[in-house]
Amino acid sequence: MSEHLHTLPESTPSPRRLRLAAVIGAVLCGSIVVIGVASRLSDARNLRQWTDEQAIPTVVISEPESANGSSPLELPAQMDAFTNAPIYARTSGYLKSWDKDIGAPVKAGDVLGIIDTPDLDQQLLQAQADLATAKANAALAATTAKRWQVLRQTDPDSVSQQSVDQYNGDLAAKQAQTSAAQANVERLKALKSYARLVAPFDGRVTARNTDVGALITADSSGTGTPLFTVSDTSKLRVYVRVPQVYAPAIHRNDEATLTVPEYPGKSFTAKVEADARSITPTSGTTLVQLLVDNPDGKLLPSSYASVKFKIGSGALGLRVPAEALIFDDKGLHVATLDANDHVHFKPVTIRRDYGKTIEVGSGLAPNDRVVINPPDGLANGDEVRIAKNPQAGKPHDKA
Repeated sequence: MSEHLHTLPESTPSPRRLRLAAVIGAVLCGSIVVIGVASRLSDARNLRQWTDEQAIPTVVISEPESANGSSPLELPAQMDAFTNAPIYARTSGYLKSWDKDIGAPVKAGDVLGIIDTPDLDQQLLQAQADLATAKANAALAATTAKRWQVLRQTDPDSVSQQSVDQYNGDLAAKQAQTSAAQANVERLKALKSYARLVAPFDGRVTARNTDVGALITADSSGTGTPLFTVSDTSKLRVYVRVPQVYAPAIHRNDEATLTVPEYPGKSFTAKVEADARSITPTSGTTLVQLLVDNPDGKLLPSSYASVKFKIGSGALGLRVPAEALIFDDKGLHVATLDANDHVHFKPVTIRRDYGKTIEVGSGLAPNDRVVINPPDGLANGDEVRIAKNPQAGKPHDKA
């Protein structure tokens, strides 16, 4: 049976098949190379595009808010009595008594205190004695002059005209001495009247800086410490310094709201009475005076207060977030975007600082797009991209 088995001859690939295999291999290798090069080119384009995109900064923008209607302008103020009179001593001595203490209501003419003036009393007695002497001398001189005039008229040869003129001159001198002595007495009486310290008007005693037995020295210059202070607190004058930009919006008879720390939640109505009509160079403000009624005496003079004015929209500017401000060697400015999203810097002025927002007085238009937190190195004319988050550019707060 094995004799009939035959060995198969080895199959040899034909030249045609070999050529076909070589072509297929070359195509496969070329495809792999082409695919690798294309992938590298795509990656390079993507990298270049990403790099270009990163070179353009992304910014957050916000439009300025305009102040509509009216907005309160709140400023610190100082309250003073409507009329305030420090009472100084015009005569020296010792305080004999005082009748009104601090807080006491007084009427015009009420005695506040009495000064004991022993030295002045003796000077007055001496002046009155000098006046009596002067009057006596003047009376004697008048009698003598009259006699010499009669002698001259009856017997011209008995006395000379020169003697008559001499006695008439002596009479004039004695009369002048009498007048001087009388004036000295009146002066001392006037000083004596100042021994009674009286209230000059209706009001309240707001200070007493002396006590019984204290040495009192006359103070004609008013530079020392007053013995008493009387104040009319039925009305109070309120003084507030208004910034220059708001000065034209404040008018006489305008009403303002006044608050004080000691009465939280309670407000008082004050009315503008006058203003200085000038700007203080050091502060750039004008002094405004208001009046507030104080019939019950709740408001205290010389105390701190806060005053709110209602300012119309015509006096208000535009408000932007505080993060939009840029301050450098060129001054204060903000970055804005044009229609093509290119940066333009605009100088601005601050009218009022609300903390998170700033009221800009000049430099911006209502339709300007303002860059918030502009990145460092941002230059005029740079192209930027706007962030897609619309809420990022709305940090405004209401004052």
